[in-house]
Amino acid sequence: MGAELRRKMRTFAPIMSLTASPIQQLEQQRLLLQLEYNTEKEAFRQQTEQIGIERKVKRGDAWWPVKVAKSYYNSLNQLAVEVVRTTDTDIEHSFEFGRPVQFFYGVHEPNEANRLQDPIRYFRHTGTVSYVDGDRMVITVPDGFPVIDLQNAENLGVQQSFDETSYRLMMEALGRAVKGKGRLGYLRDLFYSHQKPETFVFPPMHFPYLNKTQEEAVNMVLRAKDVAIVHGPPGTGKTTTLVEAIRETLMRENQVLVCAQSNMAVDWISEKLVDRGINVLRIGNPTRVNDKMLSFTYERRFEGHPDYPHLWAIRKAIRDLRSHRSRRSTDGYHQKLESLKSRATELEIRINNELFGEARVIACTLVGAANRLLDGQKFGTLFIDEAAQALEAACWIPMRRVSRVVLAGDHCQLPPTVKSIAALKAGLGTTLMERIVENHPEAVTLLKIQYRMNDDIMRFSSNYFYGGQVESAPEVKYRGILDMDVPIEWISPIDAMGPMSPIGQISPMSPNYQEEFVGESFGRVNKAEAELTLDTLQNYFNKIGKQRLLDERIDVGIISPYRAQVQYLRRLLMKREFFKPFRRAISVNTVDGFQGQERDIIVISLVRSNDEGQIGFLRDLRRMNVAITRARMKLIILGDRQTMTRHPFYRQLWQYICNLRG
Repeated sequence: MGAELRRKMRTFAPIMSLTASPIQQLEQQRLLLQLEYNTEKEAFRQQTEQIGIERKVKRGDAWWPVKVAKSYYNSLNQLAVEVVRTTDTDIEHSFEFGRPVQFFYGVHEPNEANRLQDPIRYFRHTGTVSYVDGDRMVITVPDGFPVIDLQNAENLGVQQSFDETSYRLMMEALGRAVKGKGRLGYLRDLFYSHQKPETFVFPPMHFPYLNKTQEEAVNMVLRAKDVAIVHGPPGTGKTTTLVEAIRETLMRENQVLVCAQSNMAVDWISEKLVDRGINVLRIGNPTRVNDKMLSFTYERRFEGHPDYPHLWAIRKAIRDLRSHRSRRSTDGYHQKLESLKSRATELEIRINNELFGEARVIACTLVGAANRLLDGQKFGTLFIDEAAQALEAACWIPMRRVSRVVLAGDHCQLPPTVKSIAALKAGLGTTLMERIVENHPEAVTLLKIQYRMNDDIMRFSSNYFYGGQVESAPEVKYRGILDMDVPIEWISPIDAMGPMSPIGQISPMSPNYQEEFVGESFGRVNKAEAELTLDTLQNYFNKIGKQRLLDERIDVGIISPYRAQVQYLRRLLMKREFFKPFRRAISVNTVDGFQGQERDIIVISLVRSNDEGQIGFLRDLRRMNVAITRARMKLIILGDRQTMTRHPFYRQLWQYICNLRG
């Protein structure tokens, strides 16, 4: 398959160098997506065979051991198994709604002999995560799944499985786009050409609670017949603008579809819409399990319908009838079964029609838009939030259901994840939002006033990524924690050694600040820099004062691009007695983990320190744009300037910070 794909890509290369048709470009997308599928599947296979369960647990990709708390049929008539993890409860995991998982058992305490013998046994059928709440996870499994065997299994665990479904749905969506007629075909041809999108003409509407560029963005959305883009740099109120655009659209349309790449992004926009009094029906379960978030999910609304108890009784009667069926006596069995199933189907349709009829917004992930619940549904407008993080193929999944599309995001922040280097270089990482921004700049509104950061923190990002167009709102321009403080500083280990150290006398005089490689899946760690990171934060806390930190609830984010460094920093933080009163106010995560978030103080550990000046994926400047724009009042960067400043971006950042210090 790999050789065949490479041959097809070579065939397409000369075509793509010329002016290719939209269909040819989408066909290339399919080839690149197939290449990415093969790469990710092979990487998952190798990881499964080589990494070992204990490493998967540390990575957050497995829970082991777990106990089966109970099994039951949920409100959607799916067999569900609830499991609870009993150890390693402090490790952050990556399980979330919709992820495929696999149960395993028979694992013994890890040792070299066990790794060689590979004692793990897997249950044949995969399940799907329904929701996760702390250390409790509900997994739906196929009917007939051996739940009793699961309950009796020795040393039971659950791990993430390879996600075939998402790739299949993206492939099917690209296929529909290639063959698309009518509105779908029109949008396809429009997005891949310089043909002007059509618009309505009417005087601008005024919204006193929005700034000028936010107001322009909402008006552009309302005027668009085909497509509009809201480009929101960090802190510019993209979500506020998008919520207002959705609200105004609902003055003209009965119902809209709102999607995003991740469940977390869907949760965020859904919650803001609910706060504005809009009836949202969330397809899929939220990442944060609480009454407010669950209240607008399809499953909770379904089981809260007045007809649901009657439906539940019929479903139970069907299960009882099947389980007590006698081989000798079949008189009336099929007739009773069909009668009950017919009544159940009638009730399901009635409940669904009422739930969808009442909702003004249907919200789901891009992949979730393929849910059978949406079969036959059509919408005037599709809103895609965080569109710059989604593969183009994923955006085509909901496109078949709509007449026009509004994309919101920032292609100067986190890109979509692409594992195949070849597919990335050939253009798989180019998002639909980027494509439309390039082909149709007239459809784009840039939000230009930010409400998050001190102006000195914001200015470098504005100049480098947004042509200096982003300005600070007056109320945040000079915000800070300490008088006469420099809002942004870079501490390099070589400068932090000796009596003139900018952090005082806390850190050791001559540590080894060289990075260490800890494996493909974790990346790199710099233990001395991690110590220096906490030393720096501790010193800054002493300047602020313990009581003020607690009274004003000043919050802190510690960011590192590498997972190994994040885990090492978390362990160090737990050991340090000094930080014990502040642990609830300090969060440590990767850049991706902080997307969409902000903190009063941000400390970044860059990790890379080597004689060759190699910085790996820190060359992805969009990721660093996210990192340096999370701070409201204070940004501290820890990194070896001799390694980092060989790259022009980091050299400019270093010089910018030096100029601030005068």
